Amino acid sequence: MSEKVTVMLSEEEVDKRIQEIGEQISKDYEGKQVHLVCVLKGGSFFMCELAKRISVPVSLDFMSVSSYGSETKSSGVVKIVKDLDEPLKDKDVVVVEDIVDSGRTLSYLLEMLRDRGPKSLRLCTLLDKPDRRVVDVHVDYTGFQIPDEFVVGYGLDYNQKYRNLPYIGMVKLDEE
Repeated sequence: MSEKVTVMLSEEEVDKRIQEIGEQISKDYEGKQVHLVCVLKGGSFFMCELAKRISVPVSLDFMSVSSYGSETKSSGVVKIVKDLDEPLKDKDVVVVEDIVDSGRTLSYLLEMLRDRGPKSLRLCTLLDKPDRRVVDVHVDYTGFQIPDEFVVGYGLDYNQKYRNLPYIGMVKLDEE
């Protein structure tokens, strides 16, 4: 099987939107420190770019949650691969995700993080696929709403490939 990747959102479009989200978060957390929690691996590219565009003090932490494996659709089975290094108690937390798809993983993750006592908890995603939602998840900051296409780039992968693309591309799989 081979893949063909076509551009959905250009590098310039993604960069401009991340700047806008960074400005909004800076405004919303004016006078405070924001604690960004990155959902690895996909969210790392987005979080690094976002953090550079936030003007209030920022701290970072990382966790890895899996529900895909090597498939193109969420399995619905959530597995914590790496937990946070720091407690969230009394922090203003923004979870940074690459994409919100079915909502299963994020619903589970947000509930778990809420139980850790943050002062506030918000969700920021680069991409949102509302047509795929099976569990209601409130997204506070959205880069782009996209159609139900399999996408790569800017941290998103297909079998660990294409994360390094500086744009968001659609993957078409061809039978050989």
